[in-house]
Amino acid sequence: MEETLAVRKLDRLGVVLVTTGVVATALLPFIYVKANRIAAGKPMLLTQLLNQPSALILTILLLATAFAVLFLQNALLRLVIATLCFAALLATIGFAASAFTPPASNAARMTPGGGFWVLFAVIGLVVSDALVKIKLTPWMRIAALVAYTGLLGIFLASGLLDDLSIMKEFATRSAQFWTEAVAHLLLALGSLAIAIVIGLPLGILCFWVPKLRAVVLQGLSLIQTIPSLALFGILMLPLGYLATHVPAAASIGIRGIGAAPALIALVLYSLLPIVANTVVGLQGVDPSVRDAAAGMGLTRRQILTGIDLPLAFPVILTGIRIVLVQAIGLVTVAALIGGGGFGIFIFQGLGQTAMDLVLLGAVPTVFFAFSSAVILDAVIDSIRGSAA
Repeated sequence: MEETLAVRKLDRLGVVLVTTGVVATALLPFIYVKANRIAAGKPMLLTQLLNQPSALILTILLLATAFAVLFLQNALLRLVIATLCFAALLATIGFAASAFTPPASNAARMTPGGGFWVLFAVIGLVVSDALVKIKLTPWMRIAALVAYTGLLGIFLASGLLDDLSIMKEFATRSAQFWTEAVAHLLLALGSLAIAIVIGLPLGILCFWVPKLRAVVLQGLSLIQTIPSLALFGILMLPLGYLATHVPAAASIGIRGIGAAPALIALVLYSLLPIVANTVVGLQGVDPSVRDAAAGMGLTRRQILTGIDLPLAFPVILTGIRIVLVQAIGLVTVAALIGGGGFGIFIFQGLGQTAMDLVLLGAVPTVFFAFSSAVILDAVIDSIRGSAA
């Protein structure tokens, strides 16, 4: 009965993915051919590109992937077919962009359409589903992430994708891109580090003092209800006043705009998951283990460092994972107050009606958030497996 139910669920997933892919291929543009970065452009369906060998190969592999999802039970074979389809998808968009770009043209833009992005997502889900069914170990999941990142890197390094609009935007802003990438990661990782230093002891204290727990968690929950942009604005006034009246504060970079209010806001948003998960993790430790340790003469500090924190660490790390993914996303909003990061490209693109520039900021943000989630999930599962 269980095996029959599993097959039915798989068939339903396959039908949804195949239907979505068919609709995207038939109705949504695969690529937009634009005279410049803000022009509406001419939409081109994948079916209109079948005169190109790469598009024909992609179509065949899409059909093979659909067949594999619907009828094949071998997860490894599905993974191989979907990976080939993923590579063909990247190759096709690259060849199509090169074919439609006028010679020696710097103004023309070839933008991936909705059909490309839907197929990208569908193939990604097929790959993810196959990897889950193969039941990779935690470190093998990280290796798979590295492998697919490497595959994308090969396409980028080959120059095949250089005629795409997002790559042209990158070419004109490469120095700024890497500067903002560093700023984005520093803000995200810096706020995480500060939140851990503050939140971990605070979580331990809340666990030890139940009366304090409710007050702290309610206060941190209240902060979570404040929209990010509003919190940035609230912090600008006191920090601006501090920078004006305390020269030492201004000298170390504390101002009403810039990285200081962004960092403080990110830390405030990060505290609740870390404090709450620390409390939950410590509560999950079997009290009899503590009693046995106390009976052996261990002090409260020794019990904390030797028993409580190691056993609660997977739950605490889950909170850290939530914070890191959240921080990577929130840093984009910090660009509005001069905090830097990929949000600069997103808001510049929105202001100039240049969606290619928006993608230049959005795509790496999503990639960093996704990669962080995969890596920390693998670390958490590895620790839990070792503990078991």
